[in-house]
Amino acid sequence: MKPFRVLRGLVAPLDRVNIDTDQIIPKQFLKRIEKTGFGEFLFYDWRFAADGKKTGEFVLDDPRFTGASILVAGKNFGCGSSREHAVWALSDFGFRAVISSSFADIFANNSAKNGFLTVNLSEEETAELMRQASKIAAYELTIDLENCEVRDDRGFRAKFSIDKFVRHCLLSGLDDIGLTLQHEAEITAYESRHPAAEFRDQSPK
Repeated sequence: MKPFRVLRGLVAPLDRVNIDTDQIIPKQFLKRIEKTGFGEFLFYDWRFAADGKKTGEFVLDDPRFTGASILVAGKNFGCGSSREHAVWALSDFGFRAVISSSFADIFANNSAKNGFLTVNLSEEETAELMRQASKIAAYELTIDLENCEVRDDRGFRAKFSIDKFVRHCLLSGLDDIGLTLQHEAEITAYESRHPAAEFRDQSPK
């Protein structure tokens, strides 16, 4: 997993609340087993008409926000079903972080396990970033996970809180497999003391 320490990037504003995972990545696109290839279907129902053509009216299709790596959205982001594909779609599209005043717990947990940062700021702070991104061309933010701070070059600065263990994993680029492999030596030693033959099927015949 790619470590997340300090990100400076273009900001895209999505001024909607209660954005659920079915809107982030609709169910008809969940047939893939890889984590990649979902980006083109991100917010599909909002970006495409019934004939499959882009409407050109959705904020992410505005050329001003091409290449954005930070999304600012309304409260209760990621609500709905527990699909991990929502995080995969956001990442595959190019985002590395979402800023909102609140997140669905399962979405935030899925994000952390995929190296994707959810930044919780107040409604006022989120609204201010939304305004700045909407009116200022090429508006950029710096998200500093090492110091738990969001800032721009125009005087905005805000602290955010994050679980210490989640922060450690993100800074170190550790997913569940990476955490397990930190104990590889102990696992190997244990397995050497317990040969596989000891775990053969002992059920009644």
